[in-house]
Amino acid sequence: QVQLVESGGGLVQAGDSLRLSCAASGRTFGSFTMGWFRQVPGKEREFVALITRSGAGTVYAESVKGRFTISRDNAKNTVYLQMNSLKPEDTAVYYCAADGTFNIVASYRYWGQGTQVTVSS
Repeated sequence: QVQLVESGGGLVQAGDSLRLSCAASGRTFGSFTMGWFRQVPGKEREFVALITRSGAGTVYAESVKGRFTISRDNAKNTVYLQMNSLKPEDTAVYYCAADGTFNIVASYRYWGQGTQVTVSS
């Protein structure tokens, strides 16, 4: 069993930056692809970014490419999402997920509780 706990969300203005963290329990963190997803009320959860087990590979949604950076520290069992140049449309609950395939929401086995990010204009 893996538990994921996100932190770092908050209320910021357009153009600001935030860094989300996701701490994982268990000794198998390094064996999982890790992803970040987001969801707004009334809409489906959408893919934001993923990082491969070693951290060598990353994939981003087109909407965040060039502004967001995903990284991981396997020694600390933590994955990060650095979000720069935030826009109001980035407002959502952000979820960390583990052990999935590419950007397929339903494929991810473990999920955190989410952290709210609100970007004001």
